Amino acid sequence: MITRRRFLGGSAIFGAALITSRSTARLFVAPSLTAPLPETPAGEKLITILHTNDTHSQIDPFPKDDRQFPDKGGVARRATLVKRLRQENPNTLLVDAGDAFQGTPYFNFYKGEVEYKAMSAIGYDVGTIGNHEFDNGVDALAAAMKFANFDFVSTNYDVRGTALAARVKPYVVREVAGIRIGLFGLGISPRALITPANFKGITYLDPVAAADGVVKVLRETEKCQLIVCMSHLGYYKEPKPDEIGDSQVAAQVDGIDFIASGHTHTFMEKPVVQKQPSGQETVIFQVGKSGINLGRVDFTMRDGKVTAWAGHLLDLRDASLG
Repeated sequence: MITRRRFLGGSAIFGAALITSRSTARLFVAPSLTAPLPETPAGEKLITILHTNDTHSQIDPFPKDDRQFPDKGGVARRATLVKRLRQENPNTLLVDAGDAFQGTPYFNFYKGEVEYKAMSAIGYDVGTIGNHEFDNGVDALAAAMKFANFDFVSTNYDVRGTALAARVKPYVVREVAGIRIGLFGLGISPRALITPANFKGITYLDPVAAADGVVKVLRETEKCQLIVCMSHLGYYKEPKPDEIGDSQVAAQVDGIDFIASGHTHTFMEKPVVQKQPSGQETVIFQVGKSGINLGRVDFTMRDGKVTAWAGHLLDLRDASLG
């Protein structure tokens, strides 16, 4: 069995100190690997949303001899790539769709501290909660959140009266380049996924009703012009009768521009589009698991409305010169 000492001695632990300072990202240099920014005529603004999902405590890159993902991923590469993209377009938000926990000894030994310190160092803006965030219970999750300097949102997990109440909000609003962006989160049903004792005190709400309600608030009260959902419901091409995933929410709720998807570990090569009841479109994108890829969706805005969008899948391996 691996011991704590052997684990620490054999691990890169992000190249010494990534977890303690965002400035560490300056140590890494990447070649030009991103898709060119779209042309932005006068009067238009370009908003970039970068997103991850199901990173599952994969702090280091996979070993070079890994059969499935050789030398892929790693938080240092993600930090490099995110920094470069933000230099190209400062009007950028970085979000996560949940399950940052569970999958490597980092979580077993540090119970979420490392993951949230890494995400803070990289510069995440907002994240939602996946089912594996509850693997050690509500109080342990609240304790881990003390190491995060970004917002947590969950619209259909009612956390009032629990240790999460001080940290988890139904939604947040960010203003970027004069554009009001509403961000909210949706979580999977805990049934058969989360031990009841580990979900104690939290009420699960219907995701369709919760999404519909929060979008109305964001559009009508908060006057948001771009709505982003971080969903840990999953993406299902052919859902079972009782399965509610991202496409099913988008098909029943007007006003969601983008769903950063998670939970099902779906490796999409490009975003998909779901028609809303009004006939407008919701963009849905999920980028696999373990931090191998970074998703990027660019929205062109004119007069507070989306006029165009483009999505790209970015492989973190290309962010390393080594």
